[in-house]
Amino acid sequence: MKKTLLLLLFLISLGSVAQQVTVSPSTFNVTDQITITVSFASSTCNSMGSSPVKVYMHSGIGTDANPWSVTKGNWGADDGVGLMTKNTNGTWSSTITPSTYYGLNASQQSTATKMGLVFRNADGSQTLKLAPSCGDFFLNVGSFQVSLTSPAQNSTTILASGGSLSIAATNTNGTADYHLKSNGAEINMSMGATSYSFNHTNIIDNQNYELAVTQGATTITKKFTVVINPTIISETIPAGMIDGINYNPTDATKATLVLDAPLKDFVYVAGSFNNWQPGTTYAMKKDATVGSTKFWLELTGLTSGTNYTYQYWVGETTPIANSPALVKTADPYSTLVLSPYDDPTIPAANYPNMPAYPVGQDKEVTVLQTGQTPYSWSTATTNFVKPEKDKLVVYELLVRDFDANRSYQNVIDRIDYFKNLKINAIELMPVMEFEGNESWGYNTSFHMALDKFYGSGTKLKELIDLCHQNGIAVILDVALNHAFGRNPMVRMWMNDADGDGFGSPTTENPYFNTTAMHSYNVGEDFNHQLPRTQNYVKRVIKQWIEEYKIDGFRWDLTKGFTQNCPSNVAGGQDNCTNAEQADRVTILKQYADYSWSLDPTHYTIFEHLGTNSEEKKWADYRITDPISKGIMMWGKMTTNYNELSMGYTANISGMTSQSRGFAANRLMGYAESHDEERLMYKNLQYGNTSNPSHNVKTLNVALSRMSAIGAVSLLVPGPKMIWHFGELGWESSIYTCNNGTVNDESSTVTGDCKLDTKPQPQWVNNWLANDSRNKIYYDWARMIGLKTTEAVFSGTATMTNVSSLTPNIKITNSALADTELKNVLIIANFDVTAKNVATGFQSTGSWYNLMDNTPYTVTDANATITLQPGEFRIYGNKASTLGTTDFEVLNDIYIYPNPASTYFTLNTDTSKVQIFSITGQVVKSFNENQTIDHHYNISDLNNGMYLVRIYNSENQAKVMKFIIN
Repeated sequence: MKKTLLLLLFLISLGSVAQQVTVSPSTFNVTDQITITVSFASSTCNSMGSSPVKVYMHSGIGTDANPWSVTKGNWGADDGVGLMTKNTNGTWSSTITPSTYYGLNASQQSTATKMGLVFRNADGSQTLKLAPSCGDFFLNVGSFQVSLTSPAQNSTTILASGGSLSIAATNTNGTADYHLKSNGAEINMSMGATSYSFNHTNIIDNQNYELAVTQGATTITKKFTVVINPTIISETIPAGMIDGINYNPTDATKATLVLDAPLKDFVYVAGSFNNWQPGTTYAMKKDATVGSTKFWLELTGLTSGTNYTYQYWVGETTPIANSPALVKTADPYSTLVLSPYDDPTIPAANYPNMPAYPVGQDKEVTVLQTGQTPYSWSTATTNFVKPEKDKLVVYELLVRDFDANRSYQNVIDRIDYFKNLKINAIELMPVMEFEGNESWGYNTSFHMALDKFYGSGTKLKELIDLCHQNGIAVILDVALNHAFGRNPMVRMWMNDADGDGFGSPTTENPYFNTTAMHSYNVGEDFNHQLPRTQNYVKRVIKQWIEEYKIDGFRWDLTKGFTQNCPSNVAGGQDNCTNAEQADRVTILKQYADYSWSLDPTHYTIFEHLGTNSEEKKWADYRITDPISKGIMMWGKMTTNYNELSMGYTANISGMTSQSRGFAANRLMGYAESHDEERLMYKNLQYGNTSNPSHNVKTLNVALSRMSAIGAVSLLVPGPKMIWHFGELGWESSIYTCNNGTVNDESSTVTGDCKLDTKPQPQWVNNWLANDSRNKIYYDWARMIGLKTTEAVFSGTATMTNVSSLTPNIKITNSALADTELKNVLIIANFDVTAKNVATGFQSTGSWYNLMDNTPYTVTDANATITLQPGEFRIYGNKASTLGTTDFEVLNDIYIYPNPASTYFTLNTDTSKVQIFSITGQVVKSFNENQTIDHHYNISDLNNGMYLVRIYNSENQAKVMKFIIN
């Protein structure tokens, strides 16, 4: 093993660098303490100003090829990692010991040759970079250094066939030996020299150079390439070819690649099939069709079932300023990509036999495989009938935070949890290829490719198929407002001043705006008026509907689909973004139309949270079609419902579609979502404490109020949504950090932990076995069962007492006969003391409590009913067909022995068993699924008569008397 003296030598070649950054001592060992100081006196490449409030040093250390191999800092997080100290002279400093600061192991220390630095403000919106290029700062590591003076390190030179390349380098610390290799073979050497020069002539093939410079036991390697501008063959693209991979339907040895690359001069295909050294035979042909900007190439000699990897080498001989001459990129239309950044930390258990990333390559690569066996979908999927829109109860789920292993298999293993809760749709937060692994998924880079962190495409299809087998639709959250920097369509036309292979869109980019045209953007902003963007979006839609049988999309940040709101727009960008914009109404309708052309019953859901006038245009769109359409709108009601749950007056009338002016029930209202604070957290932090015997800040009291929240939200006609584990009363803040602290958006010291990975107490602590939590789960399950099975809940809601603690909701479906369950009255008391609550029954006579179908006689339709704090009632004019307390379907269930003394058994499988005292109090619960003949221990109960309520797997219940002696 070579021994490398790891010294950090800060070599400053430009006066502007010396004015910006200094290091003390200038030469030091990697295990020594150093101080890095930065000045903000110059405005060049400095958006932080001369007197920033906070300065973070975002830094990394690694090799010349990747100075950011090991990074320190969390971009955009005000979490103290990399926070610098302000000096009395206005500069900022950080004192670190590199080996410990970066946590380098021995191997990383021995290979470190370069360090990268960028300075930013607390949220990452302002930076200081290297003047005048505005790239990253790069510091050399080690006392022995090599400077490649011609060509630039890691550069690509484009030459005509037969051209030549001049290569020159120098070194420090005495003489060294120089060895130059091209395409793996040594072509020149110079021994015992302090400088090197060589002119490589008559270059007719692409060359990958390595200049290895050795001094003693230390070798430094500089890499650079030459790409020959090939003679482009102009030939009409075969009929039927689309962008991306076109598999030959009859010949698994062939596949045709198509890339749309306007303004580019040539494209090579480099891959495992040509050892990543493409010659002229792998130069793509240019489509001869007039006006076409597409390149294409048919690959031959492929082996069926073999995983191949490839990239496009996209060349431009006269690029605009700061735009690279050559970009090596994965296919924009990849359905599976491999990443050198993310893949090494993907658990093998989540993605067994994942294809290996090709050694020696850089950036993402695309996987190609001919002869793939299509997934064998069950008839449950091929014949799946989606739940009606106004009957939807959607369970929003982030795979990463749903269970400890963060995988599709985890979700598959919990299918009974969803079945027992009675939900009929799951909405997965984005699962397309995103940057990093610990993510919410909205930082998407490849929209057609599945991110591998949660599992393979086959495993996701297994989950979808299983959901369909259990009557559950699967909705996918898609972030098509934007893309992040690894996206090929960003990188092919980018500003890359520092040459690191990443950048922002140039004015030539045929997909993206150079600056966002609305006020809520993240990443790079798609221009949805451009035809190529529209084509790309439609391909994304097609991929997920046809390949994965996705039942619907929740479109993230639809306010961003406008081109009308630049930062300098009159009246302000935010006002413009929130106002109705005709261009986004038109384009979003087009995208919805395309989805429905592929699947007439496809769910289209917009996260717009905008003006009702604009949302009405979508909600009412095509609702009179033979198969009624209409776009479902996310309806945020968190603040309103949280006020009630905390014990304060609130108006919840906005939960109805009618309150928004929609012609049909197309409002997907919710009390919680991934973007909003948890109701239970705020209950415990800010709940009403005026009644000591019902202190909302007490955990069990706060939990006891959540069933009522379900009653006045889930049962309101129209689609509704639950954010995962709201049904168990999750009380941890969404701003909970990895270390258990809570840092929300207002934190000025340690930053916002909203995106941090969350713990799993709901499984670790078996929350379903907790009476206070499982009551919410089973109460909500009953309500969801009512909503999804009873036609009355497709009717119209009338809300009264809407600005009070005792809301009153009447639901009527006038299409039903009086002999049916046609009318429902929901009342609740969110005060902290008992209240006589107004009713207003639609009629007198026999009514039923729909939570258990117990009868209730109404002699005065306006008589009040006393409700305890947090109590609710759901009354119907008829009993629910969902079941009664003496369910006929469960007439064959019995307890034995009865009477009993220490245990009893049941002749059925159960999902839950509760024992009540004769006065109605729960005295014991068995909250886990149990099989027939399980022994239920009752040795801790006193002698006497009890009631036993038994739930089967369908959440049907039967109540029986039981004696302990």
